[in-house]
Amino acid sequence: MAAKFGIKTSSLFLVLCLTVILFFTLSCFAADPDPLQDICVADLNSTIKINGYPCKPESQVTSDDFFYSGLVEESDTDNPEGFGRRPGDVKYFPGLNTQGLTVNRIDLAPGGIIPLHVHPRASESNFVIKGLVLFGFITTDDILYAKVMKPRELSIIPRGLVHFAVNVGKGKADLLAVFNSQLPGFGDIALNSFNSTPTIPDYILAKNFRVDEKIIAIIKSKFGPNSSLATGTLKDI
Repeated sequence: MAAKFGIKTSSLFLVLCLTVILFFTLSCFAADPDPLQDICVADLNSTIKINGYPCKPESQVTSDDFFYSGLVEESDTDNPEGFGRRPGDVKYFPGLNTQGLTVNRIDLAPGGIIPLHVHPRASESNFVIKGLVLFGFITTDDILYAKVMKPRELSIIPRGLVHFAVNVGKGKADLLAVFNSQLPGFGDIALNSFNSTPTIPDYILAKNFRVDEKIIAIIKSKFGPNSSLATGTLKDI
């Protein structure tokens, strides 16, 4: 059993390394500003507010700042979306500061979805490790591009476009989502529309979605502050 787990872990990190190399070697993927020094480990406790994070003093930097094991374990998919995530952005891996990179592990239960959303600060590349996953994005001309991806296939989602993913296989699906930003951001279309603070007036949403205001009120009740949709995995991305 231990040997089997070791093989699976090695395969995951081999895929991770290859994907990271792809993003580092293609300059066209750059979204964040270029670094002006060799290293700038994020000082997550700093009170200084800048576009990113201040650098930790190099005298306090250690090897551990540049290595991260947060993607090893499977994430919890016991939620309405059937979606789990292990984050690998600068907030969890401070060594990524100024490097323009985020690597997340995504787990999808059978039938699980990543709802319609956007990443305002990054393009996204997805590498399927296990399972069958339908990926799709919509252009500003309202054209849908979608395909079911198999293991070892790679996709690209252009920056800022609405997109989604669905596990269409019989078993669980695992994938790596790689972004060309240390903090790509996550705008969930449904949560943004129906669970904002303060809330968007019902009559505005009713006109946008061409439905009665009573329907908007019902939908909002599903996304209230105590609902699982508003407090679950997606809220923290």
